[in-house]
Amino acid sequence: MRFRKVLFWLHLVSGCVAGIVILIMSVTGTLLMYEKQMIAWADREYRVAVPAGAKRLPVEALLARLREAKGALPPVFTMHSDPSEPAAGVFGREGTTYINPYSGEVLGKGSTAVRTFVRVAIDWHRWLGAQGESRVIGKAITGACNLAFLFLVCSGLYLWWPRKWSGQSVRAVTLFRGGLSGKARDFNWHNVIGFWCCVPLFFVVISATVISYPWASNLVYRLAGGEPPSAGRPGGGGPPRQRGPGGGAKAGLSLEGIDQLWTQAEGQVPGWRTISLRLPDSDRAPLTFTIDRGTAGQPQKRGTLTLNRRTGEVESWQPFESYDRGRRLRSWLRFVHTGEYYGLAGQTIAGIASAGGAFLVWTGLALTWRRFRSWRVRSDARVRESEKEEERPVTMKV
Repeated sequence: MRFRKVLFWLHLVSGCVAGIVILIMSVTGTLLMYEKQMIAWADREYRVAVPAGAKRLPVEALLARLREAKGALPPVFTMHSDPSEPAAGVFGREGTTYINPYSGEVLGKGSTAVRTFVRVAIDWHRWLGAQGESRVIGKAITGACNLAFLFLVCSGLYLWWPRKWSGQSVRAVTLFRGGLSGKARDFNWHNVIGFWCCVPLFFVVISATVISYPWASNLVYRLAGGEPPSAGRPGGGGPPRQRGPGGGAKAGLSLEGIDQLWTQAEGQVPGWRTISLRLPDSDRAPLTFTIDRGTAGQPQKRGTLTLNRRTGEVESWQPFESYDRGRRLRSWLRFVHTGEYYGLAGQTIAGIASAGGAFLVWTGLALTWRRFRSWRVRSDARVRESEKEEERPVTMKV
């Protein structure tokens, strides 16, 4: 049996086994294409009218107002350079609470409906909708099916490759043809979508493998010439440290001196778009600021500044350029999966590729079903012919 035929059957069987899960991941990936933009659109009602000549209240005052309203400080506090954007306190699972940076008025929580939609889509994308301890099983299934998808993308390119190159053969597998139906239409769509989505799908799927498996993540670091980080260290796979009850900042944390350090953080990166302060669980602990010039999904435009709480001394400044090659590559893979690394254009390409993946599964399963039906028809015809042969009278020659 020739290699191409063996590869074809492996391709077909892998698609049949993993197809439904791949379809779910592709559809949910498409729905999550503009996740941050959808949330921003849903929360547009919290944008504020900027009073003439008004200045923002000090950060300490805004945090004090949030503590008064919520009974606790948010683990993360975020401000935007856009004057019409509200300040935000992120309270973990409780959600985001917006506050008017000019008046100190607590505006309310972010959109519940859109965030619920996003959360459900993520649950299905990562864990097939499983909850609690069952997520381990869901993650194992999606991880295995993602590996199958990687094989399908790579083997599909080989099977797509024309045996004889000519203008007609190339057009047949790279351009949609009108007037087709049934098997011919499915075959044309499967080839054309596979061709145009192959490259972005490869990066979406291989980055998902790195996200899904620690061994794949560690391999990235080793291929880059470094050692994988240990669990709990920056870039490692450990869980984030909990901060007080429910993961929040210490309720009685002193706010004194935060304004001065915030101003220092603003001067660290000219042209910043957002600054997020992760509040510590101790008055003696340093303050950590994430300063972002991008869209929150572009690690190359983000840096982490750690300032000594008492002296204001810079304990560390970690822009993307300061990471070793392994960590930069790992960060690139994390955000190339969603396309966010390349901004809105990257998100669009990744989303279209995910939609293409859904069509590839659909047309692939349709072609398999047509092949199966054709085989059944031929098999039944052979059985009927065999039965007729047995029923024919035997004539003897004298």
